[in-house]
Amino acid sequence: MTRRRKILLLAAFIACAGLALGAVRAQDMPKVATGFVADILCAETFVSGLDTRRNFSETNDAMPGTSLITWAMDYQVDRVRKDVTVTLFGIGRSHAVYREGLGCTLEQGAGVTVVEPPADGGQPALLPEIAGPAIVPPQRPELAAALDRAFTEPAQPPYRRTRAIVVMKAGRIIAERYVDGIGPETPLLGFSMTKSVISALIGVLVRQGKLRLDGPAPVVAWKDPDDPRHAITVDQLLRHTAGLALGSSLQASLGSAFEPVNRMKFVETDMAAYAASIRLETAPGTAWNYHDGNFMVLSQLIRNAAGGKPADALRFARRELFSPLGMRHVVLQLDGSGTIEGSTEMLASARDWARFGQLYLNDGVAGGKRILPEGWVSYTATPTPNAWVGIGAGFWTNQGDSFGAKIRVEHGWPRDAFFAKGTIGQYTIVIPSEKLVIVRMGRSPNAPPQADGVFDLVRDVIAATREKGKLAGVD
Repeated sequence: MTRRRKILLLAAFIACAGLALGAVRAQDMPKVATGFVADILCAETFVSGLDTRRNFSETNDAMPGTSLITWAMDYQVDRVRKDVTVTLFGIGRSHAVYREGLGCTLEQGAGVTVVEPPADGGQPALLPEIAGPAIVPPQRPELAAALDRAFTEPAQPPYRRTRAIVVMKAGRIIAERYVDGIGPETPLLGFSMTKSVISALIGVLVRQGKLRLDGPAPVVAWKDPDDPRHAITVDQLLRHTAGLALGSSLQASLGSAFEPVNRMKFVETDMAAYAASIRLETAPGTAWNYHDGNFMVLSQLIRNAAGGKPADALRFARRELFSPLGMRHVVLQLDGSGTIEGSTEMLASARDWARFGQLYLNDGVAGGKRILPEGWVSYTATPTPNAWVGIGAGFWTNQGDSFGAKIRVEHGWPRDAFFAKGTIGQYTIVIPSEKLVIVRMGRSPNAPPQADGVFDLVRDVIAATREKGKLAGVD
């Protein structure tokens, strides 16, 4: 196909979208597409240190339909200024800037809020060390075979592109593996696993008495009792039942670029304010609809409760969660207004994601200190009605009778398993009955369901660790 024909097809695609969805939403599409790419390339170039060209290719391969437009994209990485600019034939341009200690932020014309990263207070970790500095090889042949299978690419696409796996049993790593260029200290983008971290921070505030799950959420834009959004609760935001008309964030594909929630993420400077300004589509608590706007509103609540300034929220997250768990390679990225981008933008090493999972395996306790409220872990994994994929309050869950839970159980996942999940192949899986935490990071398409190989990985790891006898000192 000639370049001219491709340009005409792209123009026709956008024009058809405009007829189907409305001119405003269609006009956002180029900005959404370039913003998504600029944001990821910036973070994974300057925070993770990954190869930009390979990252661009693998990320777009994992997202169905994006080849229709990625051929028309041009990206420029400035390693001196540390920024990334992505354009789409002049009809879309996005600019992501890196700031030390803060990761990358999309610049939306007016610039980004100046934020001073809080200094590391040298707080000691409460969670016992999970491994030494060296990579832990699989400590049984069966575990080695499980990792071999997870890292082996199928003969034909869709490809798995597994990047990192950490297997932890009873609080100690018993196997881990990484692709070239990634190691135990490499911060990796968790995408929507970030939501589970935001849920944990909300839990801390609930324990401290600064937030309530029931009753109206303290959102300034909803303070009028006559506003129907006044009835939205923190619990409903955590469970995606608040009812805001922002479309869906469930799928990572070209089609999802037209969802209103992606205007929030890739066009707006203050994401939380935009989300809070949106009308209701359904009455609060009556319908389930997964989208990133719920967790941007929660991120603003965290900022407000922590002191109101961006640095206050970052300091709170480090003091109350990351430092106690020994999570030393975490970057919480911000939106243009300085609010934590709590829907998709946290980076952490695979080991740090495992430490986060261990907190939940320990029922919210680290080193004898309660981090999360008593009962919070059980609450987190309690299924949300009508959430067909199987989701609780910030985590996905195998409890209940959802379609997603049934499929995972049929593929060998225990009923008590629950997990943080990021699009295109990121998982932190907690299995209390097996004393297991499994972290898997990659660049895999969401469909078909087994494309990332995680069903096989969980089944293989459970089988390998159920054998009789001791495993490297673990009973």
